[in-house]
Amino acid sequence: MTKSYEFNWQKHLPEFMQEGTSFDRFDEDPYIFEPNCRMKVDEYGFFITWKIEGKEGQVLECSLINSIRVGAIPKDPKILSSFEAVGKTEADLEGCIICICSGTDLVNLSFMFLVAENPDIARKWIEGLRSVIHNFKANNVCPMTCLKKHWMRMCFLTNVNGKIPVRGITRTFASGKTEKGIFQALKDLGLPSGKNDEIEPPDFTFDIFYALTQKICPRTDIEELFKNINGNKTDYLTVDQLVSFLNENQRDPRLNEILFPFYDPKRAMQIIEKYERDEELKKKGRMSSDGFCRYLMSDENAPVFLDRLELYQEMDQPLAHYFISSSHNTYLTGRQFGGKSSVEMYRQVLLSGCRCVELDCWDGKGEDQEPIITHGKAMCTDILFKDVIQAIKETAFVTSDYPVILSFENHCSKLQQYKMAKYCEEIFGDLLLRQPLESYSLEPGRPLPSPSELKKKILIKNKRLKPEVEQRQLESLKKHMEAGETNTPAIIMGEEDDTENAEKEAEEKDLISEAPSLSEATSEKETSSVSQSNAVSSGKDEEQNNGVRKIPDDEVTEISEATDATDISEASDQDNNKKGVDVAEDSEEALIASYQYESATTNIHPYLSAMVNYAQPVKFQGFDVAEERNIYHNMSSFNESVGLGYLKTNAIEFVNYNKRQMSRIYPKGGRVDSSNYMPQIFWNAGCQMVSLNFQTPDLAMQLNQGKFEYNGSCGYLLKPDFMRRSDRTFDPFSETPVDGVIAATCSVQVFSGQFLSDKKIGTYVEVDMYGLPTDTIRKEFRTRMVMNNGLNPAYNEEPFVFRKVILPDLAVLRIAVYDDNNKLIGQRILPLDGLQAGYRHISLRNEGNKPLSLPTVFCQIILKTYVPDGFGAIVDALSDPKKFLTIAEKRADQMKALGIDTNDIADVPSGSSKNDKKGKGKGDTMKVSVTQQASSEMAQTSNSINNNTTETKRGENQLCGRHVTHIHTVCSLSQTAFVAFQIPH
Repeated sequence: MTKSYEFNWQKHLPEFMQEGTSFDRFDEDPYIFEPNCRMKVDEYGFFITWKIEGKEGQVLECSLINSIRVGAIPKDPKILSSFEAVGKTEADLEGCIICICSGTDLVNLSFMFLVAENPDIARKWIEGLRSVIHNFKANNVCPMTCLKKHWMRMCFLTNVNGKIPVRGITRTFASGKTEKGIFQALKDLGLPSGKNDEIEPPDFTFDIFYALTQKICPRTDIEELFKNINGNKTDYLTVDQLVSFLNENQRDPRLNEILFPFYDPKRAMQIIEKYERDEELKKKGRMSSDGFCRYLMSDENAPVFLDRLELYQEMDQPLAHYFISSSHNTYLTGRQFGGKSSVEMYRQVLLSGCRCVELDCWDGKGEDQEPIITHGKAMCTDILFKDVIQAIKETAFVTSDYPVILSFENHCSKLQQYKMAKYCEEIFGDLLLRQPLESYSLEPGRPLPSPSELKKKILIKNKRLKPEVEQRQLESLKKHMEAGETNTPAIIMGEEDDTENAEKEAEEKDLISEAPSLSEATSEKETSSVSQSNAVSSGKDEEQNNGVRKIPDDEVTEISEATDATDISEASDQDNNKKGVDVAEDSEEALIASYQYESATTNIHPYLSAMVNYAQPVKFQGFDVAEERNIYHNMSSFNESVGLGYLKTNAIEFVNYNKRQMSRIYPKGGRVDSSNYMPQIFWNAGCQMVSLNFQTPDLAMQLNQGKFEYNGSCGYLLKPDFMRRSDRTFDPFSETPVDGVIAATCSVQVFSGQFLSDKKIGTYVEVDMYGLPTDTIRKEFRTRMVMNNGLNPAYNEEPFVFRKVILPDLAVLRIAVYDDNNKLIGQRILPLDGLQAGYRHISLRNEGNKPLSLPTVFCQIILKTYVPDGFGAIVDALSDPKKFLTIAEKRADQMKALGIDTNDIADVPSGSSKNDKKGKGKGDTMKVSVTQQASSEMAQTSNSINNNTTETKRGENQLCGRHVTHIHTVCSLSQTAFVAFQIPH
């Protein structure tokens, strides 16, 4: 960064954790019992370490730990007898057990249990460990810090003699024939180098380790860059040479010069003094190639503006003005059909930053009549509603203080609905938002409250009775309770609110057919036995999976009731195929085909209804109807196909709808494998709750996790200005610069990879851009394959140029490395609005967005203002055969850039808005005036730059105001000259 910036990613670590505490440690599966382990946490909070006399040292990486909580007393007789052998009874274990849950994703989890001497020690360690593991900034440390972390791991993994085995070092970097190079490097550094040799820990300093990595993975790419800067005349850089390099390469030319001044000799000297190790060079104001390499690997050269990882956005806007991280069918660990339900998923999803989870509620079996959560009768296992509510209470506000929305799909009888409401009331207590805030009454025209005003509040999203019906039933219920009567009043049991508040529920019908008809997309009520011919519908909120057939109780493995909050046995399986009811592949299609739809109930208990306020689902009747009603707390949901249909025909109206009230998108029912749709197309329209299957770490989830890593990983991201203001019009399919926004050009040149694999494999790098359809470029830019080198492949590609990114605020860059079998090695999602220009090391993540320790990609990123190439765009437009397409047809064609097939787009009512602007709605048969659009492109660029001056002033205190353009190009059909001038800062 141009100004010195301290990336304060370290959390304060209590001394007692660094010094260590004795615990008894056990694992349930496989069984392990280790008494009297001294557990420590290093000063950086990287690892939990422990060592038992006569055994090897062990570590658990904190970045892989998902949750820490009080553990339940084990039920396994073998474990209990082990405690009896060391003099501890079950009573001695009460409140003393710490459960540590870890994994590389949200599903494949491991559990380790520590038993403290007393509950007070357990409580202190739980609090201390939570501050360390929920440190999202630590996932963004620089490559140099990652090297230090890896060195520390090797130092902790000592053998039974307390020494570092050479075998462990070679295993870190190489395998097979490449081990010889490691042995030679160790020998060159004066260290023991035999395969069975050992190294004394004091001899294996970080400086030695760093020198070892430079020998194993020499940075010839940085050496070449170093020589280019100094003209290959000396073995150092002068202050002036460093200043020139920093200003010409490491600084985004669009940056505001006041907020981000140019580098000067004083700043260059600060860099030299910090990173140069040669004292003689430092005194002379010179930098060696080693110092230059250390600088490029430091926090000061992070690929993103590190302050974006803080909570930096304004959080006082209405809820509808934010993207909200949202989960679909949260309880499932795998497939939608025959899968396993797990309480643990709610903990993991909420701790990852998600702020909207889904609960599919059904009447429980047996005498206790406990409400359960499951995927209808789609052969998925059951979990108890009250256990889920308890898990939500424990984890809702651990990593984020901002509101959590519970999306109920309610199939319960009124008796069990009352139980649900009482559980929410009793377990959540003051966390539950029972009544609207005084300043935000539930009246037409009243905006939603902000995330700040709803801090640490849980909102219920469920159908609500008409106010007069709800009031009448509540009064009747109160009279019965005052009279001491235990039965439910007949008025409550019999009266059904069959009104527009009933929201369409139809995901499972998608299991049979994927193309809804017009009548099916708008109808509200369905019977419980729907034929295949009319088995698909649209704007549903809560989804159901039921009615496949009556499943005998002995065919369904129900998860046992877990009265303790930490009964984690349900999440310990590693193989999803074994988690639910076994469904033979050849019979699954037949079962899905026989699936019968059963809608969610519209017969709501008044006690539950009264808990619903700012998230009231209603049937979607059209954008014009929603605009006329002007009820901000009403929201509708759409499966992905119906959502795409409305985007195709009414994109601008969809954006305007999302300025006022919330929408939820969910996967179509045909995704029985729990795959995800591309969320980007719906973010482009301002949809707030783009709900995904969090259990599937696919590309869509990677985009979601990468996007929501910004703003402190709080689960809320403020939408761009033009997607919030009622006086602005935005078309998410625009191919010309958006009014008030400056288009950008982004170039990525991939030079090399570091520590990508310890195997001699081939690797290549893909660089993709996701954003508006016109900004999206997928599967087009990839490097050549470098064979037999997973350590330090040199790609040295020509730059990949994304020439025109018309909306950088919504665009993300994806850099991914694959092996020669096209298997993902690592990936990284980088939102463009926080991307830094220059030579950068991109630290990679696994498919579940967990940081990989060493793998990086070294590349140069160039960012600048987009400048049109004369009249080229106009000429191209005149010859474009798509000029005779309708608006809707063209949009469907544009969606292909995001990998969306036309078969995935549902037909929806064409007259959904009375204000059919710019060829929408009734006008969707209009021909596209491509020539006019192209000729206005450069004029819009001009307007964007002028308008941006005001926008920049408004946002100077936020990072979104950091960009100011320098070049202004004006062009029209009657002008052939370009006028360039400087925009004042």
